[in-house]
Amino acid sequence: MAVEEEGLRVFQSVKIKIGEAKNIPPYPGPNKMRDCYCTVNLDQEEVFRTKIIEKSLCPFYGEDFYCEIPRNFRHLSFYIFDRDVFRRDSSIGKVAVKKEDLQKYHGKDTWFQLQPVSADSEVQGKVHLELRLSEVITDSGVVCHKLATRVLECQGLPIVNGQCDPYAAVSLLGPSRSEAKKTKVKRKTNNPQFDEVFYFEITRPLSYTKRQFDVEEEDVDKLALRVDLWNASNLKFGDEFLGGVRVPLKVLGQAGVHDAWYFLQPRENGNKSVKADELGSLRLNIVYTEDHVFPSERYSPLTDLLLQSAQVEPVSASAAHILGEVCREKQEAAVPLVRLFLHYGKIVPFVSAIAHAEINRTQDPNTIFRGNSLTSKCIDETMKLAGMHYLQVTLKPIIDEICTEHKSCEIDPVKLKESENLENNRENLRQYVDRIFNVITTSGVRCPTVMCDIFFSLRESAASRFQVDQDVRYTAVSSFIFLRFFAPAILSPNLFQLRPHHPDPCTSRTLTLISKTIQTLGSLAKSKSANFKESYMAAFYDYFNEQKYADAVKNFLDLISSSGRWDQKSIETPIMLKEGFMIKRAQGRNRFGMKNFKKRWFRLTNHEFTYHKTKGNSKGEGALCRIPIENILAVERLEEESFKMKNMFQVIQPERALYIQANNCVEARDWIDILTKVSQCNRKRLSTYHPSAYLNGHWLCCKQSIDSAPGCTPCTGGLPANIQLDIDGDRETERIYSLFSTYMSKLVKMQEACGSKSVYDGPELEEYSTFVIDDPQETYKTLKQIVSAVQTLEQQHAQYKRDKFRKTKYGSQEHPIGDKSFQCYIRQQSESSTYSI
Repeated sequence: MAVEEEGLRVFQSVKIKIGEAKNIPPYPGPNKMRDCYCTVNLDQEEVFRTKIIEKSLCPFYGEDFYCEIPRNFRHLSFYIFDRDVFRRDSSIGKVAVKKEDLQKYHGKDTWFQLQPVSADSEVQGKVHLELRLSEVITDSGVVCHKLATRVLECQGLPIVNGQCDPYAAVSLLGPSRSEAKKTKVKRKTNNPQFDEVFYFEITRPLSYTKRQFDVEEEDVDKLALRVDLWNASNLKFGDEFLGGVRVPLKVLGQAGVHDAWYFLQPRENGNKSVKADELGSLRLNIVYTEDHVFPSERYSPLTDLLLQSAQVEPVSASAAHILGEVCREKQEAAVPLVRLFLHYGKIVPFVSAIAHAEINRTQDPNTIFRGNSLTSKCIDETMKLAGMHYLQVTLKPIIDEICTEHKSCEIDPVKLKESENLENNRENLRQYVDRIFNVITTSGVRCPTVMCDIFFSLRESAASRFQVDQDVRYTAVSSFIFLRFFAPAILSPNLFQLRPHHPDPCTSRTLTLISKTIQTLGSLAKSKSANFKESYMAAFYDYFNEQKYADAVKNFLDLISSSGRWDQKSIETPIMLKEGFMIKRAQGRNRFGMKNFKKRWFRLTNHEFTYHKTKGNSKGEGALCRIPIENILAVERLEEESFKMKNMFQVIQPERALYIQANNCVEARDWIDILTKVSQCNRKRLSTYHPSAYLNGHWLCCKQSIDSAPGCTPCTGGLPANIQLDIDGDRETERIYSLFSTYMSKLVKMQEACGSKSVYDGPELEEYSTFVIDDPQETYKTLKQIVSAVQTLEQQHAQYKRDKFRKTKYGSQEHPIGDKSFQCYIRQQSESSTYSI
C-alpha cells in the first residue's frame, strides 16, 4: 500500500532478521532463567512476534520478517519480553531505531544494546496547536496581554492496555509561574478532536499588588507553553503519560500568532541511567526500502529496453543481462527483473534466453547450473513467486504434522540420547521421507504452468547441448525443483510461509535429515551413498536404493517439464491462503441477537472465508460462519469513527457486511489485499460502498436511513485477479533504475571494456575480465541507451525533490515540528549536487 504524494507513490518496506539476544539479566529468583520473546513494533504498534525461547538468558531466534509498511512512522522498535504465566509479560529492554537512522544499518548484522523501557519514553503521535497573543483592556481601562492557547486535535496516539481515553494538560512555564489547565477526556479514540481554548495572563496591570507577578514586555521570550497528553486510566496507578511538547513563546514573533503541528516527545529525564551491558544486547539485520514511484509514462523508455532483452542477440548485450553484470550480487538484479517480467508475462522467453546462453558456455554437464549465476537466481525467484501456493498445498499438511508430533528422528549415534532407540528413530525418519517423497512425486499436475514452461526450455537446451549424456535432461530440471525449491522449503519452512516461526531444535534436526535425503533422491546421482559425508546418512540411504524411487523421480520430472498440458483452474483442492485470530462484530443474523465483538479464528482458502470459535481443525471443520468467495462483493477499510476502533475492515456480502478488527495495521492491509485479490473476478462486485457502519438507523457516512441504500464512496479498484503474482511493474522498474544509478561507475567501466575489446582484439585487461561481453558493439549500444534512460529519471527525481522542498512547510500536518527525518531531508537538499556522467 503506497502513500500518495502529488502524483508520486511512496512504498515503504522492511526486511528484518532477528538473530539472537545475549546477556539478558537473570530472573530474580532461584531459577534465574527466562522465557523470552521479541516483538517488532512500528512506533508502539506491534506487527510481529517471535516464538518464545524457554529457559535461556541468551535466546537464539533466527527468524525473518518482511512487511510492506502502510503508514508513516517515526521509530522501528524491538522489545524483549519475559513471559509470565500468572501476570502480564514483563518488558526487559528495547531497541528503538529512528526512521532517519535506518540507512546506517542497512543490510548489516548489528549488535544493539538494549535500553530500558519507560512509560515516559514510549510516545508517538502529534498534536495541532494554535497560539495567539492579544491585548486585553481590563474593567479599569488598563491594558494587559493574554495568551490564547487552542488545542485542536491529536493524531496517532498510542493505545495503552487496549484503550485510549486521552486528555491534554496545558501549562505556562516561566521564571515565576506555572498554571495548568485540562481539556475534557475524549473516550475510546486515539485521534481526539479537542478544539478547546485556554487563556493565560502574560503581563498584569501595574496596579496589581503582588509585585512578584509583574512581568515586563521583554520577558515574554523567557516563557514557554507545555502541552502534555495523558490517558485517563481507571487503574490505581494513575493516568499514563502519552507524550508532550514544549513551545517557547518566542515563536509568536511580531505577528503574535503561531499555528503548527508538533510531534509528541518523551518526558525529560524519562529514562533512568543504566550501564551499557546491564540489559544485554540484540543482534539484528535491518533492510529498509523506500521506493518513490512516478506514473508509468516516465518509466516507458527503461521498461521497453528491459522487456526487449529476450529478443536481443546475443542476450549478453541486453539491458537485463547487463544489470546482472554490474550488480555486486546477482540476487540484487534477479528479484526486480523476475517480478517485472512476470508482471508483463514475459518471464519464460527471458529465462529461456539467458539459460540457453549459460548452457552453451558450460563445458561439463555435471556442473550445469551449479554456480550463483543470473539464470539460477532468476529461476529461484520465479519458483518462489509462482510456486508459493504449490508448496502450500503440497508440503504444508505433512510439515505441520512433523512440527506437531515431535517424533525423535536422530540417526547419528553420537547425538543419540540415552532414552532413544536408534532403530525406532530410523523408522520414524524413513516414514517421514517416504510420505514427503510421495506427495512431491505425485504433485506434478499442480505444478504452475510458468514453472513447467521454464523447465521444458531447460530440458530442451540441455539435451541439445549435451547429446551424449542421457540424464542431463533430468538433472537440469532436478537441480532446481529438488535442490532449490523443495529441499530448502523442507529445511526452513518459515521462510516459505509453511510455518509461522522457525522450528524448535529437535524438529529442525528432523527437517534437516529429511531435506538431505529428498535432495539426494531428486539428484539421480549414480553413486548416491558417496553424496553423504556422514556414514550414518549413507547407511540410512540404503532404504531408498531401489529402482522405484528413481523411476518415480523421472516420471515426475517428465511431467513437470512438458509444457502446457493442463488448466490450473481444474484443480479442486482448496488452497489455504491465510489464517489467524481477529475480532469480529456479530452480524446480527438473529433479529434479537446482541451485536457484540468476539475473538475468532479466521481462515481463507481459494473456496471460502470462514471463522471458528477456536483454532480448531486445519481442514476448516466446525466453522461458525462460511462465506463462499463468490459472495464477497467488496472488501474495504472501515472508518475508525464507526466503533472507535483501529485497523477495522469490512467484508461486504449480499445481505450484510461483516466488520472485523485486525491486530495491527500491517495485518489489516494483508487481509484486505488477499481478500480483494481472491474475490476480484466475482461478477457481482460492487462499484460503491459505505466507508462507515450502519448504526442507530442510518449510515454514519452519508446519513441515509435505508440499510440497503447504495454506497456513497467508490470501491478500491485496479487490483489484479492473479493472487500469486500481485506485482507493481512501475515499482520494479524504479528499483532497477536505482540499481543502475548505484552502479553507474560499473556501467561506465563496461563501456570502456566494450571499446577496448573492439579496438584491441587481444587479451582482456584484468579490470575488464569480470564482464561477459560477447558482442562489444551491441553491448555498447545498449549501455548508451541505459545511461540515457537513467540520466533522464535522475533529473526527474531531482526536479521532484526541488519542487517538494519549495512547497513543504515545516510544522504542517505532513511534517510536524520535531520531524527529524524531514530535518535530515532539508540538510540533504542543501548539500546535494547532481551526479553527471
